[in-house]
Amino acid sequence: MLALAADHGGYALKEEVKKWLDEQKIPYEDFGTHSTESVDYSDMALPACEAVVSGKCEKALLFCGTGIGISMAANKIKGIRAACCSDYFSAKYTRAHNDANALCMGGRVVGPGLAIELVEVFLNTPFEGGRHQRRIDKLAALENR
Repeated sequence: MLALAADHGGYALKEEVKKWLDEQKIPYEDFGTHSTESVDYSDMALPACEAVVSGKCEKALLFCGTGIGISMAANKIKGIRAACCSDYFSAKYTRAHNDANALCMGGRVVGPGLAIELVEVFLNTPFEGGRHQRRIDKLAALENR
């Protein structure tokens, strides 16, 4: 199960990604927004990220105008490792090396075709562990400072 959320700037891209998820029969919960009416990205990120941290959802797909604001908000939530990606290499290696559990994209930066490619590689790339686990442990330790 995936958690989806967007502000007004990412709403249209979220809706395009949802169509692809439906076609692939990938389950998700949409935490909003459900229109282009202005909302704050931090308010939208919180419930989706809480669903990931609680274990209700495995990963989050988060959208705002640039992807940056919602990634900043998500990364304030203990247990979330969010990455704002607009290229295939970053989306792949944020999973492989950083064990990212939230992919953030900008609706004004990334088009639907590329977004679907990024989601697909993000969902299908496993964390490599090994030497990278040490770094993830250090990230977790920063949350407790």
